[in-house]
Amino acid sequence: MGKRVVLTGRIMSGAKKAAYFTQLDWVQEECLQKLRFKPYPGTLNIELTPESLTVLHEIEKHAMTELVPPDSSWCQARVLSLSVGHVSGALVMPSEDVRIHGKAIIEVIAPVSLKDALNLRDGDEVTLIVEASVHEKEPA
Repeated sequence: MGKRVVLTGRIMSGAKKAAYFTQLDWVQEECLQKLRFKPYPGTLNIELTPESLTVLHEIEKHAMTELVPPDSSWCQARVLSLSVGHVSGALVMPSEDVRIHGKAIIEVIAPVSLKDALNLRDGDEVTLIVEASVHEKEPA
């Protein structure tokens, strides 16, 4: 069952490595096929509030779309569709073995620069509306 989940956090600078990853041919094709857009070079890094981090951990337990590389030596990533303001994008969760940020920091991709499109800067608070597939637990 699809459910809209709200996550909040503050924008922060990243490691400046995502532009390379988001522009790889296979990543562009996987995003186009599964998310219906080609990502802008780079990601928007957001440090989630403790409450939002708890919600994210619940979302992670359920089905997410996978970006599957053509070669197993590349890392996989899981994605969830979301919106930030009027812009649609996706939350990207790289495999644990390549994740360079702490668990409280998430990365968001979109077809445009989110900072430019929404006039955002590091330190600004941002709200994400995530389209999550959350299943209710069966009664015991």
